[in-house]
Amino acid sequence: MKGTERRYRVFTREDMGAIPQLEKLAKADLELMEAVSAVLPFRVNEYVIEELIDWAAAPDDPIYRLVFPQPGMLLPEQLPLVLDLVRKGAPEEELNRVARKIRLQMNVHPAGQMTLNVPRLDGQLLHGIQHKYRETVLFFPAAGQSCHSYCTYCFRWAQFTADDDLRFAGHETESLVRYLRAHREATSLLITGGDPLVMSTELLRRHVEPLLDPSLEHIRSIRIGTKSLSYWPHRFVSDSDADDLLRLFEEVRAAGRHLAVMAHVSHPRELETAVAREAIRRVRGTGAIIRTQSPVVRGVNDDSDTWGALWKSQVQLGLVPYYMFVARDTGPQHYFKVPLAEALEIYNGAYRQVSGLGRTARGPVMSATPGKVLVDGVARVAGQEVFVLKFLQGRDPSWVGRTFFARYDPEAAWLDELQPTFGRTEFFFEARFREIKKELEEGVEDRKPSPWPGLAAVRAEEILRPWRRSKSQIQQTPGERH
Repeated sequence: MKGTERRYRVFTREDMGAIPQLEKLAKADLELMEAVSAVLPFRVNEYVIEELIDWAAAPDDPIYRLVFPQPGMLLPEQLPLVLDLVRKGAPEEELNRVARKIRLQMNVHPAGQMTLNVPRLDGQLLHGIQHKYRETVLFFPAAGQSCHSYCTYCFRWAQFTADDDLRFAGHETESLVRYLRAHREATSLLITGGDPLVMSTELLRRHVEPLLDPSLEHIRSIRIGTKSLSYWPHRFVSDSDADDLLRLFEEVRAAGRHLAVMAHVSHPRELETAVAREAIRRVRGTGAIIRTQSPVVRGVNDDSDTWGALWKSQVQLGLVPYYMFVARDTGPQHYFKVPLAEALEIYNGAYRQVSGLGRTARGPVMSATPGKVLVDGVARVAGQEVFVLKFLQGRDPSWVGRTFFARYDPEAAWLDELQPTFGRTEFFFEARFREIKKELEEGVEDRKPSPWPGLAAVRAEEILRPWRRSKSQIQQTPGERH
């Protein structure tokens, strides 16, 4: 496609000053950016700088806020420590020591990614693999633990720091294949990062081809988590191995697997360029499905009109809106977070703007330690205002689909900030979660059998035929039933 060729050029903290558009910034502002980027990763490419950012609106432009460090990303007590070292020209070793200390205060790997999600095979931990939910396994190929540009809110920010011990990555596809053969309950594999599509097609193929073996026929879907459609759509159009990548996608489909490109898209502008639309056309031409997701991020997409426009555009382009997430409890969450009540208003406002084709997106959703929890609404039950919550995924499959209540709190932004209702001291899942956590921390490979099939039948009976419940069940308070 004419006009889509571009040389990939990237800027990091070391050459931030070489970005022409930053020349208008005052020296003090550049020092602040340098200080923040000493703690949190910074990387942006020329395409994002020149094609996606409205520099007339910077620093308030949403894409600018999406990729460039802002002073508020560090707490008031943290920023001066780093800024002083930057201004003094302190040795890099001293700067890194202070930066690491701050990083360790930022809940580096939320939701038990390091401690609870890493599985075992033959008694050995499989670093670079995560298995949190029964059906889905995640794989982090070592060569894919970077991105074409970094998002300022990224919950996997620690993958991109200089601290090797804070990263996780897998070097062996063989171990992944052995694990999948041993766990036939898994039906979906997500190749993630970072961004796996920073890898050459040749490297990616080495990880993907073994997954197409008939012995892994239980893996019905392969997902690739990527921001490339937004930050480097040339990966699918004009890169030297772009055609090879699309052929690989076609081979996955020909092998009978569902292939989903899980595109992280935070703002409508990311999909407005001609090369982005050509990339979408080419990917869809392989038979792959593009599903989109993003958290709601303060200053980037924290309004209903932005999300409504995003979903409408995606549907028009043939994409499937999938998730509106809540910013995770890690890194600079304090700066980007949107309270759950406000996120729900944003979601509902956007939902009302789109047709049924755009209402496939679920949200707002917290990917919390026990599981994916949907904020389904606000209601008044037994005289108390409550959040209506529901598990979309859970460490125990019996939690999936289960609705429960939490006391309404307009300031709460995460699951652990919510309180149970109706006199309860904890939520229904917490006792079982403690058992699961203990098993995982002790290295128990085989979890207890799930009571899900029987429980699901009982709950379906209660929901569909309420007249057949016992009198005592009918008289229970809402809090007791949930």
